[in-house]
Amino acid sequence: MNPRFTVLAVAGLLVLGACAEETTEPANPSSPSLAASNPSAIVGINVVLKSKPTSAQLAQLKALGQVKTQFTEINGLTMAAKAGRLADVRALPFVQAAAIDQELSFGPQTDLVPVSDLTGGFSTWNQDAINATVAPLSNARGVSQTGEGVYVGILDTGLLSTWPQYFPQERIAAQYARSFVGGGRLDRGAITSPGGDSWQHAKCAHGTALTSEILGYRVGGILFQGTAPRATIIPVEIHSIGSDNSDRRPCPFFNSLGAAALLYFAQLKQGPLAGHPLVVNNSWGGSVLDPLVKAAVDFALSQGVLLVFSAGNRGDAGMSFPGGYAPVISAAASGWTEEWTSPNWWFATNVADPTDPGDFYITDFSSRERAGQDLDVAAPGSWVLAPFQLEHGHAQYFFLGGTSFAAPEVTGTVALMLQKNPALTQAQAESIIESTAVPLGAGCRSVILEPEGVTPSQICWDTDATGAGLLDAAAAVAATP
Repeated sequence: MNPRFTVLAVAGLLVLGACAEETTEPANPSSPSLAASNPSAIVGINVVLKSKPTSAQLAQLKALGQVKTQFTEINGLTMAAKAGRLADVRALPFVQAAAIDQELSFGPQTDLVPVSDLTGGFSTWNQDAINATVAPLSNARGVSQTGEGVYVGILDTGLLSTWPQYFPQERIAAQYARSFVGGGRLDRGAITSPGGDSWQHAKCAHGTALTSEILGYRVGGILFQGTAPRATIIPVEIHSIGSDNSDRRPCPFFNSLGAAALLYFAQLKQGPLAGHPLVVNNSWGGSVLDPLVKAAVDFALSQGVLLVFSAGNRGDAGMSFPGGYAPVISAAASGWTEEWTSPNWWFATNVADPTDPGDFYITDFSSRERAGQDLDVAAPGSWVLAPFQLEHGHAQYFFLGGTSFAAPEVTGTVALMLQKNPALTQAQAESIIESTAVPLGAGCRSVILEPEGVTPSQICWDTDATGAGLLDAAAAVAATP
C-alpha cells in the first residue's frame, strides 16, 4: 500500500485519514555486509559471552575495539570496532555469538481525556473483528475482562507530547516509563538511559498509535475503546542519537537498544512489578535474530515477562526477528472485506458474529513463515484508525497498515487473559491463542484496497501467511483456566 489521504466525517468531526504503511528492513550503514565490503568502517558489535567475562577476556575484547555497554544478566555487551574485526571477535574462545548491531526502524500542555478509562467507548471494526467488542455504535464488549490490574509494556518510540489528548492519564505508568538511546556505530555512542520525561516527547507517532490499539482513544469528544482499555501502559522509548522522523529511515534504532529495553522490563518484573502480570508489545524486528536480542528475549521470558512481536512487513521474504523466534507470540496482519464499502465503515459497519473467515484476508505485505520461523496468529493490521501525527502538537488520526498494528491486538488479548489468570505463562498464552484462533486457510478475496477505490482487487495468500488463523479474543479468554 502506498500512502493515501482521505477526509472522513466522524459524527460531525472531520478526521484526516491516511494509510501509512510501515517500512521494511532499511538499507543502513550498520549492515552485516560491511564486514566484507568495508572492513574499516566503525560499527557496533553485539556480543554474547559463554559466561561472565574475566578481566583478561575484557582486555582481549578491548584490543579489538571499545567495549561500550555490558548486560550482566545475559553475559552480553556492545562494542564499537571496525567491521573487519567481527570475525576476530567471533573467534575468541569465550564468545558464544557476535553480530553487527543492525539498524532497524518502526515504521506542551494539552487537553485531558475526562475519563479514567475508555471502556465506555464505541467499537471499531478491528476490535469487533477479534470479538473484544460486539457491535458498531455500541460500547458492549465481547468479554467481561478489560485488562485491569495488568501492565502492558510498549517497547517502541515512546509517546507524543499530545498523548493526554488521546488517552486517560490514569492509564499511563509514568513512574516506570524510560528512554534508551544510542547503540550502533562509535559516533552514535554507548547505550544510555536519560532521566526526565523524554519518553513523552517522541518525534515518531508509532508508539502512540500502538498504545491506542490497547487502550482506545478519544477523537474530539468521542471515545473509542481498545482491546484492554483498563490496562496500565508502560511506554519505553528506543531511538538512535540524533534520529528524527524526516529522513528515509523514520524512527531508526539499533538491536542493542531493543535488548536493553527488554532487560529493563525483566528488571521491573523482578522488582517493583513482582507479583503483577506484565506483557510487552514489540512491533519491531530485523532480518536476522541478533544474539544479544535473543539472549534478552530468553532472559525476559525466564523472569515471567510475556512477549508479543509483529511478524514483519517483508511479505514473501519471510518473517522478521524476534517475531519468527518460536518462544515469542507473533502476529500477522489481516484485513476485512467490508473495508471502504460504506461511509464510516470503520466504526459504523458490523463485523459478523461468529467470526466468518470468509470476511477476512491476509495483507500482501504481511510476512510469510519460512523455514526456521514460527508464525502464530493473524490479527487486524490493515486500515486501522489510530492517532498518528505528522504535524507537531496537532492531534491527527490516520488509517495505518502493518503487522505493527496487528501485534497490540494480540498483546491486548494476552492482557485480558492475564487479568483472568495472572499466573499464565508464555507457553500457555501462546497455546491458548493458537487453539482458539479461527482457522483461515489459503485463499483469495475481492477487496477494495483504497478509499477512492470502486473496483475490488483480488488478494491471495497461502497457508504460510496465516499461522493458526484469526485471533479471537473472547474465545482465548474463555479458554484461559
